[in-house]
Order: sequence, then C-alpha cells, then structure tokens
Amino acid sequence: MQPRKVVTAAQMRAIDQKTVALGIPSSILMENAAHRVVEFLVERFSPLNSQRIVVFCGKGNNGGDALAVARQLLTRFSPRSLDVLLAAAPEELAGDAALNYRMFTACGGQVQSEIEPVMQAATLIVDGLLGSGLNGPAKGRALGWIRAINQGFPAARVAAIDVPSGMPSDSGERTGEYARADATVTFTAPRMCHVLAPLARDIGELRIAPIGTPPSLYQDDASIDLALVEPRAFRHLIGNRNPGGNKGDYGHVLVVAGSRGKTGAATMSGTAALHAGAGLVTVGSSGSAIPVIAAHAPELMTELLPEAADGSIADGATSKIAKLMEKLDLLAMGPGLGTEPETAGVVRELWSQCEKPGVFDADALNILAEDWVAPPAGKLRVLTPHPGEMSRLAKLTVKQVQADRIGCARKFATEREVTVVLKGECTLIAFPDGRVWINPTGSPSMATGGTGDVLTGMVSGFLAQFPKEPDLAIAAAVWLHGRAGQLGADEIGEQPFVATDLLRMLPEAMRIAAKDHV
Repeated sequence: MQPRKVVTAAQMRAIDQKTVALGIPSSILMENAAHRVVEFLVERFSPLNSQRIVVFCGKGNNGGDALAVARQLLTRFSPRSLDVLLAAAPEELAGDAALNYRMFTACGGQVQSEIEPVMQAATLIVDGLLGSGLNGPAKGRALGWIRAINQGFPAARVAAIDVPSGMPSDSGERTGEYARADATVTFTAPRMCHVLAPLARDIGELRIAPIGTPPSLYQDDASIDLALVEPRAFRHLIGNRNPGGNKGDYGHVLVVAGSRGKTGAATMSGTAALHAGAGLVTVGSSGSAIPVIAAHAPELMTELLPEAADGSIADGATSKIAKLMEKLDLLAMGPGLGTEPETAGVVRELWSQCEKPGVFDADALNILAEDWVAPPAGKLRVLTPHPGEMSRLAKLTVKQVQADRIGCARKFATEREVTVVLKGECTLIAFPDGRVWINPTGSPSMATGGTGDVLTGMVSGFLAQFPKEPDLAIAAAVWLHGRAGQLGADEIGEQPFVATDLLRMLPEAMRIAAKDHV
C-alpha cells in the first residue's frame, strides 16, 4: 500500500467531478461528508445533547456541508442549544448549499445573520464558513467571524470542516487571518495546509474521512506527486516475524562513523540500526575510537579502520570497507567522521563505487557538498540532511531552503538521482522520480544533538531488512523516529529530552503504528 496522496484544491475539485461523472451525485457526497463530521463530533465531544453549539456557514459548498451537519445535529441529537449563522442571504445560495438550506429549514431549523451575546456561551463551534476554494485572504463578514471564532467564544472548542476558515489550502504558509481549530475533518485526501508547517500546527487533530470517492481516482494518478506518510502504508514492515527467522534474515549494516573524540555519533547510529530491527550491525571507525564505541554497546560488532594522525579514518580504509561490503547489505556513513582530506577521499570513493545501498549523513554530506561526485547509476543513495546541510548541498541559503522545502528537496533528488530525507518540522522524503512524501510526526524536543545520528541508524536498519521496499522502509524509519520524539516530549518534557531517549520510546512508537486505526 502506498501512502495517501496529498492534493491541491484544484485536484480535489477534479476528483469530485470525476466522482459525480461516475454516477455518484454531489448531494450524496455532501450528505456523506456531513455524516463523517457528525460521527467525529460524537466520538470527540459527546454527549452532544449537553453541548451549546454554534455552526458557522458560508455560501459555498463548505457552507452546504455545515448546513447538512446542522440538520443532522438538530434531528438526531437535540443539543442544549444550536445556533446556525449564515454569512449570506438565503437567496444567494446555489446548488447543494441551497438544497441543504431548504432541508434544514424544512426540519424546523432557523438561521441567523448576526452573532448574539448569548452565543458566546457556546461549548462547541462547527466552522463551515470558508473552504479550500478560497482565493486570497478572508475579508468582510467572513474575516469578522473568523476573528470571533478565535476570540469570542472562550469556552468553545472548534471543529473545522475541510479546512479552518481563511486558511490557504495549497500551502503551509500563513497569508492572512484564519480560524484556529482543535480538530479538522477533511474528506477523501488531505490538502497541503493539513500536512505542512506552520499551518498544520493550527488544524488540531486531523481526520481524513471517506465520502464515497473511489480511491483509484487519486491514488493511481501519477500526476499527484505529494503523499502523507501514515502507518497504514508501512504497517506490514513492523509485524510479527517468521518464527523460524534468524539474524541473517534481517540484514547486516556497516556503519562507518566516528573518530577520536566523536564516538557518540557512531554508537548511536549503530545502536539505532539494531533497535530498528537489523539482524547484525558492524561499526567501522578509527582504531582509537573503536574501544570506546564497543564499551558503550556490546551488541555492536566493530571493525578497526586505518587511522590518520588526527584520529580520523585514513586513506587505506577504502579497500578494507569495500572488502567488507562484499558480504554486507548496506553502508551508512557520516556521523562523527570529520571532514579531513583523507576521510573525505574515503567518503567520495565509497559513495561513487559501492554497489550496495548507502545512507549518507552529517560529515559525509558536507564532504559531498564540497566536491560532488555522481552516484553509481541505479544504486540507492539516501541523503539525510538538516536544512543547513541541504543549503550546502544545493548551494542555497538556509532561508531559501526553508522557503521552498518541497521544491528544493524534489529538485535535488531528481537532478542528482538520489533520495533526500530533508529533516525538520514535517520532514520530507523526496525521490528521484519527483515524488515527495510528507511526514507528520516530530517534536521540538528533537532539536538536540544526536537525533540525526539515530535517524541515520534507523533508516539503515529498515533498509537492510526490506531491500525490496526501500521507499516504505525509509518512510517507516522517519515516521517512527518522529513519533518516538513526540512520546518522549510527552513523558520527559521537551527540554530534558536527549537523543538516546528516542530508542527508549521506539517500542511504544512501533506499538502505536501497528494498531489498525492509526
């Protein structure tokens, strides 16, 4: 199973049109959408009959959804109070929005055009004011009501339909004022604002609900090249193992990392590969570093590599590593290596000559940025840069990278024929064919030394186990890494969290990912 596609507003309109052309009326899609919203409200905010609810309705399809939600709330739950605000005169409504207005009023519902003081006691707001079809910042009455949603209902939680009103659908960037939601229910497929920072911070809990559109209309569309990493796509990679399996069945990783005084990075990367499930992990490093690495992690095998006078690996390491890789499954390089000339030569030679898959991070990326060497054709090369390393690789400023993370990662991946894991809030995985997968997990707690070294090991460990599913293996490592960070922040706090806490939280992250409903 491939990750769920992320669509633009225009793509979603086209998908809806194709659905209608198949014979599913748009009014049925709207009714299904309302059912999904109400189901979510029941799940999260029950009992609904004790809630004071205000429903904000615009004049477009988003308002039609909200009117359908209001009708279902009125007829099925009889809330303590239900006020429905309509931002347009009823005669301005058209199509399915007009149909749902007529059905709501036929059931005894009434709409109002002004916020009354009594409404400010609301405990639940349903935001159906503006949807994903909005062009430009909100203005006029809609803007005033958005401000009221944010400031005028002190006791209310906000559930948005499709997108929080005023939020630009096709971006992660703030362009105007928008409603801040505690939860957002969208339909069929997520939009960019749901999954990209900083807007994703303000959508609250995201529920992606099916409403009857055949998944093939978007999942099989190669022109839709953004997707959201979710456990449902990689869950099979973390299921129960074959009872007769042995360590040789789960891959052997060689981590070339560390140097004198930088042994922690090597230890964390190697240990993370084991925790991710690799059957065997060997850490290769300079002779003076190996005893320290081995003392910290007895599960790791070690390999002494030729050492330069400064404690880094020396020229002679290339042939020894190449010989080792004849029998091993994956090469990981970079954490704690340093960028000394002899070390740089070893990195470039192995990057361009090793026939096995490779994961390159940290100092290896800085070496490649200084003097790029083309990777061998058809061989998997995974780069895991943070924004600073990406800026050096792409010859851009960090500000330029961060201003267009998707475009930067995609361009580099396609032009250099590599897979790029661009770390940061909403980590991206960009593939050589132009696809970009967006990871929703992570925490500010992870802004601490060593978390990238752990990710290098986790990506390596998953790739070694699942060489026939490299894309999903990378996605699994990235999602679990971020989820472990979230769990650690919840248990420990953001400031006290350190990189090795990721490994302690990883089992629970795997258990969460294995659940059917995630």
